Amino acid sequence: MIAAALARPVLFVEFRFLWIFAIILGMHWALRNHTARKVWLLLASHAFYTCFFIGNPAEFFPNLFAGKWAALPEGWWFPALLWFSTGMDYAVGLGIEGAKTERGRKIWVVASLIVNLGVLGFFKYYGFFEENVRAVVEWLGLTPGWEPLRIFLPYGISFYTFQSLSYSLEVYRRHLPAERNFLNLAMFIAFFPQVVAGPIVRAMTFLPQTRINPLWKNVDVRGCLILFFTGFLKKACIGDTLGTVSDSYFAAPESYSAVSAWIATLCYAGQIYCDFSGYTDMAIAIARMLGYELCANFNFPYFSASVTDFWRRWHISLSSWLRDYLYISLGGNRGSKLFTYRNMLITMLLGGLWHGASWTFVLWGGLHGLALIVHREWVARTNGIAAVRAAMRWLAVPVTFYWICITWIIFRSQDVRIGGEVVRHGYDIAGQALRSFVLFDANGGTKSVCDPMIWWILAALAAVHFANSRRWLSRWWRLLPAWAFAAVLGAGWALALFMKPTVYKQFIYFQF
Repeated sequence: MIAAALARPVLFVEFRFLWIFAIILGMHWALRNHTARKVWLLLASHAFYTCFFIGNPAEFFPNLFAGKWAALPEGWWFPALLWFSTGMDYAVGLGIEGAKTERGRKIWVVASLIVNLGVLGFFKYYGFFEENVRAVVEWLGLTPGWEPLRIFLPYGISFYTFQSLSYSLEVYRRHLPAERNFLNLAMFIAFFPQVVAGPIVRAMTFLPQTRINPLWKNVDVRGCLILFFTGFLKKACIGDTLGTVSDSYFAAPESYSAVSAWIATLCYAGQIYCDFSGYTDMAIAIARMLGYELCANFNFPYFSASVTDFWRRWHISLSSWLRDYLYISLGGNRGSKLFTYRNMLITMLLGGLWHGASWTFVLWGGLHGLALIVHREWVARTNGIAAVRAAMRWLAVPVTFYWICITWIIFRSQDVRIGGEVVRHGYDIAGQALRSFVLFDANGGTKSVCDPMIWWILAALAAVHFANSRRWLSRWWRLLPAWAFAAVLGAGWALALFMKPTVYKQFIYFQF
């Protein structure tokens, strides 16, 4: 039974995760020795990550030991990449610190960049590169003479690669000493709450925590329970429900009305926010229950007053990583205006490509880069104009949200690579959806995704999002006595389990 339960990737929203986490949590706090705790969490983290690839352990290990390689799941060896990345950057950190010259330090950090980004690039972008080369060859009237490789994207490789790189880069910049305790570094990179979908934790933030033995008395249990419940509600109840609407529309946008385009786009905006921020909430809560703190990843992004503000609030761990390690490394704003804008555009183009191997992601990133440039110019040219400031006090948030929704259409219309299959015609889908959303043209479609319940869900979501942004709902539950808190939380879980869809969807960001 246990083997069958572990035969699929373990999602935080599933009941089986609760008993798995109960075992991890109980053993963690039962152990008193700090090193023993870290060894346990490291082993548990790698076991958790391995479950995403090996299928049923009761079938996998007998086949592995018997040498029946053909019977093993494709990608069964991907967990070794996590160990490889850890071992390599451990050696790189020591190499950088031990180098006698600046040239030697650069050689070590360049080696880390080449290997880490090379592995990420091969698994994530080989298919994208091969398809484009094949298209060019065919356009020239030639016949490609090679067979494409079947490459699968390991779960979480984009996240843990950036985490590992943050360590090497900080050691190179002398912001962090090389970590000589391999256990600490290995736990930082593989820590299971965030290894598959972030947030992207910095070495400077997490490594110091590995040197302090956490105490149960310092754990905010009530806050963790509320945060995990909130994440579950966002992901399983709201995000997955909204996802059924957006999935129906984007499967065939030409069949639906213009009103449906608006509904589906708003649903997708709600879905991706609730899905990703819900996962982050649960990851942070799980880590806190173990005595560790992860970084915040969202700060009410749909109330942003500009695209610049949006990227300070959305996927904060990625946007700050790109700013600190890419934008600044390119020169940042230490140059002419055109030099600064070039760096902004390159950063966002690569940020879009980070999300997936598709030109639609590149276009999405490029549009956000252009929006950042436009906003910077707008601020420079309208600074001090009182009438503009007064108007934007009312228009800034809705205009920004409208732009974000337009770009979400392109993001949603990507060519998603899942299990070796490619969903094509991303640009056609984007074009049809944009035509309906922007021009209110139905494309000849008459079908509708409109349901009165969807309007209520969207309205309630917006109201709660606004209330939370004002911190109106953040403290009342702390004032309840223990019995009342347990009763309220139990009733909330009962309602949430009643509301959730029958089948859970995987987290959207698992594909990145």
